[in-house]
Amino acid sequence: MTQTPDTQRALYRALPSMDSLLAQPNLAPLLRQFGKTAVKHAVDACLQQARVDISRQRSLPSWCEQPQRLYECLADRLSQQHRHSLVPVWNLTGTLLHTNLGRAQQSQAAIDAVTSVMRYPTPLEFELQAGVRGHRDNAISDLIRRLTGAEACCVVNNNAAAVLLMLSAVAPGKEVIVSRGELVEIGGAFRIPDIMRQAGCTLVEVGSTNRTHLRDYQNAITDNTAAIMKVHTSNYHICGFTASVAEAELAQLCQQQNIALISDLGSGSLTDLRRFGLKQEPSPQAMLADGVDLVSFSGDKLLGGPQSGLVVGKRHLIDRLQQHPLKRALRCDKLILAALESTLIHYLTPETLDQQLPILAKFSRSLSQLNAMGERLLQALQPLFADRYLLQLTETRTQVGSGAQPDTTLASVALTFTGLGPHSSSDLEQHFKRATRPIIGRISQGRLLLDLRGVDDEAELTEQLLQQGRSL
Repeated sequence: MTQTPDTQRALYRALPSMDSLLAQPNLAPLLRQFGKTAVKHAVDACLQQARVDISRQRSLPSWCEQPQRLYECLADRLSQQHRHSLVPVWNLTGTLLHTNLGRAQQSQAAIDAVTSVMRYPTPLEFELQAGVRGHRDNAISDLIRRLTGAEACCVVNNNAAAVLLMLSAVAPGKEVIVSRGELVEIGGAFRIPDIMRQAGCTLVEVGSTNRTHLRDYQNAITDNTAAIMKVHTSNYHICGFTASVAEAELAQLCQQQNIALISDLGSGSLTDLRRFGLKQEPSPQAMLADGVDLVSFSGDKLLGGPQSGLVVGKRHLIDRLQQHPLKRALRCDKLILAALESTLIHYLTPETLDQQLPILAKFSRSLSQLNAMGERLLQALQPLFADRYLLQLTETRTQVGSGAQPDTTLASVALTFTGLGPHSSSDLEQHFKRATRPIIGRISQGRLLLDLRGVDDEAELTEQLLQQGRSL
């Protein structure tokens, strides 16, 4: 039977007032935890929803008669509002430097350094001994000089910014020559031609997609040429009938023509990756030794540090970058600089580097270690999952990720879950994402795979999986 308008008005009048709801004794814990302002906004949202329900359903919400239901509604709403989005997760996707999951994890020394500079004033731009203003890049520049032989270093907030600043300072209004085979695009539609235009440079393409020769560069140089740029194709690989010009050859040409040779390495690495079974990335120190004037690379990929971009090379060119107006817009804050400095300090002791940096520690794990971990996990989890899922250890391959080493993978082991009967791997994937620390794997051929090369702490992961098994 349809209720009359009078009845609907009576339901509106029956709604308790804001003051009476806030005065309920059972809301006292919420008021202490979240404060009166936040609780009042949450109560107001509940009252607004109640008015909508009366209009549509001609009924009062259940919390009008059950105070505990109001508490539960408010507690859930307030918890959602105060929940952090950047929560810790398990990256067991099989991509170690996962851009969507924050790329490189930081070393404990970097974490401690960031915590310290967050808590206390720090001499970010102050020379303690001299008592005068300093430059925020000085400490990083000193470390880079020791590690690479560069005369100086400029630090910005990512490598895309490093490339933009490098071009803007070195070749504004001038021509920059690039091989057609190196006109890369990275994630987020970052393209070298677009950056050239943004920097006020004129791109001059030479060679072909697969073959570029020294004469191509020579023939393209004009009175308006400011630089030749080499771009490392870190996120793709051209093979077969190919040719490119080595940096040492281009350096001689640039010196003869009095133009700059600049290089974008993309990921960049300060250590030899071949010991992990990966290909060696071109290193900044090798580029500088070959005569490159400026080299840019990322701090947050293979280097293992925070998101940052470094430009290293000749001091007179670095000075131009530091004095460019863009530098202030692209500079790093004390948190990034503290983490980056701590990361670079690890490189001063190469004997312990693989133990200190999480990304290198994961690269260095042997298959026997991964298999042993997998067997322990199988033994612990079988009793809880066996009636719903087939658990197995499967050989797999782990990607480096973030545009690095696109055609090289590491042998790994995955813990796999295959649904039995009505139980699907997709449902389990969602269940794992609701863990206290969400567990992120990948679905392949109807199975959920947890790549064990990405495990940070075996004991913690085991406990998390056991909790998820108990709550199925």
